[in-house]
Amino acid sequence: MIIFLSIFYFIFPLLIIWLIGKYNFLYKIGSIVLVYIVGITIGNINVLPENILATQDIITTITIPLAIPLLIFTFDIKKWMNLAKKTFVSLVITIVSVVLIVVISSFIFDDGSSEYWKTSGMLVGVYTGGTPNLAAIKTALDVSSETYILTHTFDMIFSSIYLLFLMVFGRKLFGLFLPKYKSYDNIASDIELKSFDGFFAKSSIMEYLKSLGFAIIIFAIAGGLSLLVTKDYSMLVAILTITTLGIVGSFMPLINKLKKSFDLGMYLILVFSLTVASMADLSKFSFDSIYLLLNVGFVIFGSIILQLILSKIFKIDTDTTIITSTALICSPPFVPVIAGALRNKEIIFSGLTIGIIGYAIGNYLGIFVAYLLK
Repeated sequence: MIIFLSIFYFIFPLLIIWLIGKYNFLYKIGSIVLVYIVGITIGNINVLPENILATQDIITTITIPLAIPLLIFTFDIKKWMNLAKKTFVSLVITIVSVVLIVVISSFIFDDGSSEYWKTSGMLVGVYTGGTPNLAAIKTALDVSSETYILTHTFDMIFSSIYLLFLMVFGRKLFGLFLPKYKSYDNIASDIELKSFDGFFAKSSIMEYLKSLGFAIIIFAIAGGLSLLVTKDYSMLVAILTITTLGIVGSFMPLINKLKKSFDLGMYLILVFSLTVASMADLSKFSFDSIYLLLNVGFVIFGSIILQLILSKIFKIDTDTTIITSTALICSPPFVPVIAGALRNKEIIFSGLTIGIIGYAIGNYLGIFVAYLLK
């Protein structure tokens, strides 16, 4: 049974990837949501053996350290530097808004638990980066599976509501306060982002192997460095080292040109998500989680309101504000969706670049804020 489940954790995400490529309605739901639904289900119907925990721990310990550099390898510093001034200002505004609101919420919704400061770190990570940062900070700070699942579940609920709002009312409402978008050719782009597009192509196999090889080398270096510190800080050192070396790798053309490394990293995130979701015991959840629900809701909508106020002060246009918020609050895969709803392809490039920047800095910011609030 242990062997079967170990294989299942790695094979089922492949099935999800194939299904979202074949059925558009599943693609719209999202691969992360689908694996979480399945993971939580199998974890709460008494089909898992009692001795599965050790196997689950091994999978979660390996997948995130390997996924982080794979997601960052395609980071393009030149494109970052070429971002228009207002787009860069919008990025800074959104990050500042998230950090400030998280700090404020940590005092308002402190439930007295030993993990409230860890939750704050995860919220900074997920709303300046994305799910990979949420998972990485969970590992670095040794957050319980129950807290992680609840945080991520509430995040998905509120993020879905916000995305729907952006697609239907976003431009109209934001446009009441912010100036209209003006086209500028230096960032115009026809870039499209389709998660896992061509994932199973034979031509991608060598890229996967090369990318995984570089990620394993980084994993080994980080593992070695983590042995030089006490156990309490070993995972923290490992995660920050992996993030830093991933950024260093993005400067190397040999690594940076391996564009399929991002999809491979997202596949490992799915494996991690499925595994950790199956570790959550819903029977342990109580009414006390209302603090966490309110905390997540306050952070996401509070930071959006503060971003809107600051964007008004710094005269950031409507479309740039929306796409920056989408890239950081919701994550890069939703950038083309919102750009399509706004009928503005020019903002796709800036949105995707901002999203990748978020992946790169989310771990640093999240861990810094967590220890600041500890």
